[in-house]
Amino acid sequence: MDTFKLTLKEEAILNTKKGLVALLSKEPYNLEKAVRYVNYENKLEKLQVELVRLQTWAIKENERIIVIFEGRDAAGKGGAIRRITERINPRLFRIVALPKPTELEQTQWYFQRYVKQFPVAGEMVLFDRSWYNRAVVEPVNGFCTQKEYDVFMNQVNDFERMITESGIRLVKIYMSISKKEQAKRFDEIKKDPLKQWKMTDVDEKAQELWDVYTNYKNEMFHKTKEGGGVPWKIIKANRKTYARVATINHILKSIPYDKNLEV
Repeated sequence: MDTFKLTLKEEAILNTKKGLVALLSKEPYNLEKAVRYVNYENKLEKLQVELVRLQTWAIKENERIIVIFEGRDAAGKGGAIRRITERINPRLFRIVALPKPTELEQTQWYFQRYVKQFPVAGEMVLFDRSWYNRAVVEPVNGFCTQKEYDVFMNQVNDFERMITESGIRLVKIYMSISKKEQAKRFDEIKKDPLKQWKMTDVDEKAQELWDVYTNYKNEMFHKTKEGGGVPWKIIKANRKTYARVATINHILKSIPYDKNLEV
């Protein structure tokens, strides 16, 4: 047992069912971590209620919402998406994580296969990686030509302007982790038989190509800002619990839903 001294409020937290589960689920027991985790769970639950309210408003008002998630490999995009969607109506949201384009899709306008996934009235679509593959992942790994990259960068702000002018709410989130944290998470994934499937050939090269990723990422941010496109929200994601709360908070702040709506 650690020597962390509890306040009366923290003692009350640990004396709840959530508190006992958080404390006893991992050894060695850590009072501070257990308190922090229960506070996170309580905060998350309140935010998930607001997500239900946001979705209820979107359904009522026939709103269309797109949230795109970008970031380093192992930055926690999937975990954040799961916390966003685990309490809302599953019939009116979709998670889109497209595989590499087929031969036919390679002959299409680059944005075309993404447009096919756009929401209908009352629906929220969350992209686990998006059209911004062409801004970072593809050029870093040699999956596109310089000309294809240049065309994308020239078109992306206009493309997003068409999205928002058509009435779709677009939220862009970039989850940022350190090189050291990425290496730690890769190591954990490789050791966990339930997560090993997550490790791809692209992931294997991510540490080696770290600085190249950084250059393309910075150019992506610059292009969006310079061209007056939809701004990015950069979430510091070294601590997963903080990142999930910050991500949900940003979505709720970005969309002007009715906060007094009954759910």
